[in-house]
Amino acid sequence: MASFVDRVVLHVAGGNGGNGVASIRREKFKPLGGPDGGNGGRGGDVILEVDPQTTTLLAYHHSPHRRATNGAQGAGDMRNGRNGEDLVLTVPDGTVVKTADGEVLADLVGAGTRLVAAAGGLGGLGNAALASPRRKAPGFALLGEEGETADLILELKSVADVALVGFPSAGKSSLIAALSAARPKIADYPFTTLVPNLGVVQAGDERFTVADVPGLIPGASQGKGLGLDFLRHIERCAVIVHVLDCATLEPGRDPVSDLDTIEAELSAYAEDLTVSGRLPLGERPRVVVLNKIDVPEARELAEMVRAELEERGLPVHEVSAASHEGLRPLSFALAGLVAQARAAAPPAEPARVVLRPRAVDDAGFTVTRRNRHEGFFFQVRGSKPERWVRQTDFANDEAVGYLADRLARLGVEDELFKAGAKPGDEVVIGSVEGGVIFDWEPTMVTGAELLGARGSDLRIEDAAYAPRSTRADKRREYQERMDAKTRAREELWTERESGHWATPESEDPPAAQ
Repeated sequence: MASFVDRVVLHVAGGNGGNGVASIRREKFKPLGGPDGGNGGRGGDVILEVDPQTTTLLAYHHSPHRRATNGAQGAGDMRNGRNGEDLVLTVPDGTVVKTADGEVLADLVGAGTRLVAAAGGLGGLGNAALASPRRKAPGFALLGEEGETADLILELKSVADVALVGFPSAGKSSLIAALSAARPKIADYPFTTLVPNLGVVQAGDERFTVADVPGLIPGASQGKGLGLDFLRHIERCAVIVHVLDCATLEPGRDPVSDLDTIEAELSAYAEDLTVSGRLPLGERPRVVVLNKIDVPEARELAEMVRAELEERGLPVHEVSAASHEGLRPLSFALAGLVAQARAAAPPAEPARVVLRPRAVDDAGFTVTRRNRHEGFFFQVRGSKPERWVRQTDFANDEAVGYLADRLARLGVEDELFKAGAKPGDEVVIGSVEGGVIFDWEPTMVTGAELLGARGSDLRIEDAAYAPRSTRADKRREYQERMDAKTRAREELWTERESGHWATPESEDPPAAQ
């Protein structure tokens, strides 16, 4: 089973926030203790963090679904729920995080670099936090938000100073084993190396890393062989070393044609490559290594092609990974090029906090009229309205009334009027597929006299739209009731005086004799 994986699809989900709780303090001799419901806990985040001890994405290849813990629900007596724990996923240095559409979200380079891949949901407020002079004892609480979900593509691009490229069986693995303490698999058949190998080389006072990129063949940039899978590992390298096999027995191959073929593949791959802060791939320093000169025929061939390669302006080194001939001059030459690249690189800037204040005239939401085959509707999009809808318990009328008040204060109803909405029109808050749909009726801000019993809102009931009675109306209703009672008493007294009320004996007079 493969022990090195450099590309995975990771499905992450932040923890859900805990619900707030509606509770009323009950204590002896304190019948009106007031609300004491606590807030729900925040859901945990899913965080990607660079760890130098992690060298592969294999763990996420076997377990691609990761989720942080949820926040706990609040409780009475002002007790807030416990926050969910963050889930920290370690990734190798040089991991690129992309969306499913290919958009680059982050380039994680440097130990300790972090990215919040999926944020946890906020906890809902309890009724203690929702209390106000107008709503002194709320009979509802807000629900916790769901955590974010994301499908991410993680690609590992090796962080090395020198990249060894060449045809299969050109001796790259043998060369990196001779230069460093790396011990890759070495055999006499093509595509022995199936994964990139990294080695550390010490040349004088300079220390640098070398990456052995698996063998390239013609058409590698279009997906042939292993090249397309591992060409990404040369993107961060400062120096490219062409390892040319001078002892190959394949017909039609020689060091010069091998060099031209590999350069053509690198150029084709670099067309769509944009690496910020680095030289383009075609402009980076090149070094040519004529390998396997321990074979007499290979030494003769290396001496024949050396002049032609030097005419192209390429530094050429004749080496033998088997006998270690020429390795010391090569290591010092590579150290010099790496030192030049490091000196020319711009200094690393510390991370800065960027503040992006909202525009003065930004309402934070939009109202759009949309048409469809059976009619039209109005769609409300915005972070605040959609978050408030997710936090609302629609089984509680008072919570629905609180949502109506918040939307009215935000200006949603005014924008609906401007967009041409009329009472009874269909309104969707959020996306068309998963949003909340309702028939819009203009509302008025609630007061204590409109709340009704705890957990209810008179505006949600059928009689909600009846006109409010004024003091004069109430006084007139009272006078009408009193007058009706007086008239009823007078009518009863008149009937009694007229003899309508009779005793049982008088109702049944004795029969005539």
